[in-house]
Amino acid sequence: MTEAQFPRETDDGGAFVRQESAFREWVTADGSSGLPAESGRYHLYVSLACPWASRTVIYRKLKGLEEAISMTVVDPVRDERGWRFTPEEPDPINGFEFLSESYLLTDPGFEGRVTVPLLWDRETDRGVNNESSEIIRMLNTEFNAFAGNPELDFYPERLRPEIDRLNDLIYPRVNNGVYRCGFATTQEAYEEAFVDLFEALDELDDLLADRRFLTGPTITEADWRLFVTLVRFDPVYVGHFKCNQRQIAEYPNLSGYLRDLYQEPGIADTVDFDQIKRHYYVTHPQINPTGIVPMGPLMDLEAPPGRGDLTGSAR
Repeated sequence: MTEAQFPRETDDGGAFVRQESAFREWVTADGSSGLPAESGRYHLYVSLACPWASRTVIYRKLKGLEEAISMTVVDPVRDERGWRFTPEEPDPINGFEFLSESYLLTDPGFEGRVTVPLLWDRETDRGVNNESSEIIRMLNTEFNAFAGNPELDFYPERLRPEIDRLNDLIYPRVNNGVYRCGFATTQEAYEEAFVDLFEALDELDDLLADRRFLTGPTITEADWRLFVTLVRFDPVYVGHFKCNQRQIAEYPNLSGYLRDLYQEPGIADTVDFDQIKRHYYVTHPQINPTGIVPMGPLMDLEAPPGRGDLTGSAR
């Protein structure tokens, strides 16, 4: 078997099995969790290259929480020491050089892979959550008292069953599916993940044939969870992770849907293709040993989405 990029997260069949998130505490508006939502108390450590972290960057932006929750962007180029702080954006909490030091301060026995995002509590000086799906739920509702756009709700109660159903499709087969392709170390594991991925993309493309967004006329959590993978797909996952059956640009509905989401006010500010491409192509030596970063592809995400005849479309 070929040596894995992440041996601890590779099973005997060569399949990538993502580790569980280590810190799972919740911040609540009423403080019932012991971690009350407060302006200025919490800090986000993120990478603009990472799709999981990008979920939280998007929510912080759209909910108008920039003043309430501070944020540090780590260096997109990661080596065996993990995510690094830069002179341009040093760690404002403890002055650490690497994010791993924050993990070890929180849990001195931590031995897993250090990931982003990490939600940090300045008051207790520890990380409280590094699971992006939970952090975005907190940002969606628990900080509304400090949000510039508290009326935005990406997980409305009436749509929760449908959003949960979509998440159950999108996470294992698309969000994590591209990693299952890219980090597979056997042909069998790769092909299983590849088939899962493109069958899911075909299903999602069909779903979007008669609706603007995944649940209908309004954007929900499911859309932003899918968006962070779609926007990285053509520049990274097609080539680097061998997800090359077709590009998102070739899908009749997913392509316009991607442009539609990208053109939402503020979203383009959260997408940095230079950091995205440098991260993937430079920091996975088992996949790309030369570290060469490709110059393409050409992407025109500012082009009209072409979805103006769908319910709720403003373009």
